[in-house]
Order: sequence, then structure tokens, then C-alpha cells
Amino acid sequence: MEEIKKESANLKAKKVVVEEIVEKIKNSKSVVLVDYNKLTVAEVSELRNKCREANCEYKVYKNTLVRKAFNDLGFKDFDADLNGPTAFAFGADETGAAKLMHEAEKNYEGKIVIKSAFVDNAYCDKSAAKALASMPSREELVAKMLGSMQAPVANFAGVLNNLLSGIVRVLNGIAQAKS
Repeated sequence: MEEIKKESANLKAKKVVVEEIVEKIKNSKSVVLVDYNKLTVAEVSELRNKCREANCEYKVYKNTLVRKAFNDLGFKDFDADLNGPTAFAFGADETGAAKLMHEAEKNYEGKIVIKSAFVDNAYCDKSAAKALASMPSREELVAKMLGSMQAPVANFAGVLNNLLSGIVRVLNGIAQAKS
């Protein structure tokens, strides 16, 4: 009887973790899965700090619990990627976590490898996850768009200013000619 209580307590604890993972996936704009097999404890700590600075969260969960969470959300594409040591970078934007993990791949010289990603409710394989890293963030795209929209307005304001200055000069010239 006592053994059954322990099992049910363990099962309840696992369900709580799965619910936590589901919420993290739902609340993140992107999730990047990485193999972190060869990282040292110091390197993992350093990577966690970099993630925090980039508004990203680096977590390690049991693959079976993450698989259950993705399956609960209706995604079965991650089953093949959830083998071996896997860490998860939960990003607040679509590209930040991918950029950070891609940079980590270079900096830690193969000790960390991107497996796949989850962006915009879709599975992204390894190559798509790496492509995300090269894309500008949403904020960068908005800034570029606003900059390109602002240029014609500034040019138009300059033309109007020159036009008004020209009219003032012509009127001033007429006034001087009459006096």
C-alpha cells in the first residue's frame, strides 16, 4: 500500500513538471533544443547567465517529460530529437534563443549542438533552427521598416521647407522692388 502511495506521488510530481513545460512552451515565442553533452558545469553556468541577459531561459528536463508535453500540445515531430542529453532554451522572441544557441555552438567548439526548434507553433529541423539565428529579430525589422518609412516623410518636409523659403524670398524680393 505504501509503495502505491510513493508511485502516485512520483506520478503527480511528473504531471506537475509536464504542466510546467507545457506552460513554458505556450508562453515562449521559440524553444530551441540542444545537445549539451560535453559542456562543463562552469560552461553551463556561463550559458545560463548569457541566456538570462538575453531574456531567454536555459533549462534541462527529462526527455520523456518534454516529449509528453509536446505530445499534449499535439506535436509529435520532436520525438526523434528527444534522445540523449537535451537542454531547452525558451526564448521571449522568435530568433533570440536560436541566435544565442548558434553563438554557443561556435564559442564552445562543438560541445553544444542545435537539434531543432519550435517557433510559431511549428517544428523547425536543425537547418531551419540555424537559419533562424541569421534572421533579424522582430524589433530589428520594425526599426528598419520605420526608418524606411521615415525617410520619405523627412524628404517631403525638406521639400516643403524649401518651397516655403522660396516663396518668402520671392515675396521679399517683390517687397524690396516696390520700395
